[in-house]
Amino acid sequence: MTKNRVTRYGGRAFATAVAACGITVAGALPAAAAGDGPTRQELMADCASGLGKCTFNEPRIGEAYLGEFRQVSDSLYNCSTSDTTQTMSWDDTVGSTDSLGVSVTAGGKIAGMVDLSVTASYSHSWSSTHSESSSLTMTVKPGEVGWISRAQVMQKVSGTWQTHYDDPKWGHYYWFWQDTITGPAKNGTDGRNNAVVVKSRKMTDAEKRSCSADAGHRGRAFVRQH
Repeated sequence: MTKNRVTRYGGRAFATAVAACGITVAGALPAAAAGDGPTRQELMADCASGLGKCTFNEPRIGEAYLGEFRQVSDSLYNCSTSDTTQTMSWDDTVGSTDSLGVSVTAGGKIAGMVDLSVTASYSHSWSSTHSESSSLTMTVKPGEVGWISRAQVMQKVSGTWQTHYDDPKWGHYYWFWQDTITGPAKNGTDGRNNAVVVKSRKMTDAEKRSCSADAGHRGRAFVRQH
């Protein structure tokens, strides 16, 4: 199978599901030859639409870590000959993705299934998105560009998806596949904290020339949208 195709599972979880539903192993086991089975994208689409009755089983939460810094504000260009100080607003929304890099949206069926599973196993909820906004005063030196960057505490949740069809699809009632969801965690999880910092760099030669060429920018600071 290609790496995006579903692998076969014949372990305890499968046996339990089959026994509970009174379906024989021969009738439910994904035994399709390579290339004959569905891709994970196709099965996830059925989970999202409700065509497949899906659950996210045995979630395992990894240790929290600080994600990468990303620019969350407009940029402040200083074309003057002295330091410039200005209060800049910022806003940031961090979402979740699965192991294929596909977005897991807030309030959707997929996010709800993961949240239900994590809540049942760990007694606390899981959120697929986090939004935050504020403002920060920054000082930018002459000939430099400044902006605000933010890093979100992140966490991975691994588990096994199971989908059940009322009628066989791709030749079987059940399909199983492993997945890892990466998403935002609460500030302070495992001692990790969100971070907001001011960053700056020197203007490029082209940016310096635009300071001189544009009468509105000459000798002053200006903001450019992110």
